[in-house]
Amino acid sequence: MPLSAVRTIRILVEQPLRAGAELVLRGGAGEHLTRVLRLAAGARVVLFNGDGHDYAAVLLDAARGGARVRIEHAQAAAAAESPLALTLVQGIARGEKMDWILQKATELGVTCIVPVLTARTEVKLDNERSDRRMTHWRGVIAGACEQCGRARLPRLQPPQPLAQWLGQAPGNPLLVLDPAGGTRVRDLPALTAACVLAGPEGGLDARDLDPVRAAGARGLSLGPRILRTETAGLAALAALQARFGDG
Repeated sequence: MPLSAVRTIRILVEQPLRAGAELVLRGGAGEHLTRVLRLAAGARVVLFNGDGHDYAAVLLDAARGGARVRIEHAQAAAAAESPLALTLVQGIARGEKMDWILQKATELGVTCIVPVLTARTEVKLDNERSDRRMTHWRGVIAGACEQCGRARLPRLQPPQPLAQWLGQAPGNPLLVLDPAGGTRVRDLPALTAACVLAGPEGGLDARDLDPVRAAGARGLSLGPRILRTETAGLAALAALQARFGDG
């Protein structure tokens, strides 16, 4: 029976997976199945580890020490990756707003997410806070992949100053979200990849925009209304996917 024919529980595991193997799920995956979902032996689940495949498995043992599973077969994930490689360069937003952005960007098929510090970024991150935030953000992305059916996780780069990212940015077209920008999605030529820069709360100012424009960015307008940081980047991703990617 195809994996999509029944409601399935998908869970990310950071272990090698192959058809016919029996293994004990380490870390949070086993605990989530047995202690959070309270699944019993015989329950069927889907595992993935980021290699692009889903692995149908059956729970053999739900003991407190871990979850032992047998992988029955593998198949390509139902949610194929977009042909449009999108990088979201997101001015770091506060708290749950950033979680929302990461979750929805993952659902919209983004390939890479780069959290950047800009002139108006209100979030302050030292090394310890940055490490904790990265761990949390990876969990948000993993949960979004489990829910939406993706079997490849978007790359998440460490938080960094915008100027640092600009100094090593890929050669893909750079689109900076700007209500006064002269370019609309319908004006863009055919794209196979692009980087989308969205400002934090308060937007980008001249200290950000001057070097961004010097790097060749095009100002992209999404319409006559000013969008919040948790809306702007996601709206751009959706519009670009509809025009050049999943649409």
